[in-house]
Formats: sequence, C-alpha cells, structure tokens
Amino acid sequence: MDKEELGKLQAYLRMKFANPAFEVRARPQKSDSAEVYLGEEFIGVIFLDDEDEDRSYNFQMAILDIDLDEVS
Repeated sequence: MDKEELGKLQAYLRMKFANPAFEVRARPQKSDSAEVYLGEEFIGVIFLDDEDEDRSYNFQMAILDIDLDEVS
C-alpha cells in the first residue's frame, strides 16, 4: 500500500468512528498490510486483499480479556 492509500484508509477510519485519533502506519518490510493506532496505542492491522481484481481491506483487531476489565 502506498502513502496515498494509507491516507485514505486513515481518513475512512477517522470518519467512520468519528475519532481523529486513528492513525494508519506503513509496516516495515510489508506492502500488503498496515498498522492501526488509536493515539499511541497499537490496536490492529489492516490487510490488503486484491484477489479477483476486487480490492478490499480486512481490519483485524485482537481484544484481550484483560482489556475488558477496563470497562467494568
């Protein structure tokens, strides 16, 4: 993914979740995925899927059980 594509993904996440703290960063030595941060906290990875000439993105975010303790 190039810089323009990363910027579009970042703008989409910021708009979709109404949160300007989302940041999409390139991954070192990987061109098919990007890291997603909320502020300075790493929250997941976006993977590029361009099979069948249809370009799409998959956002993967792990939630640990200890993270759920923060909302109780």
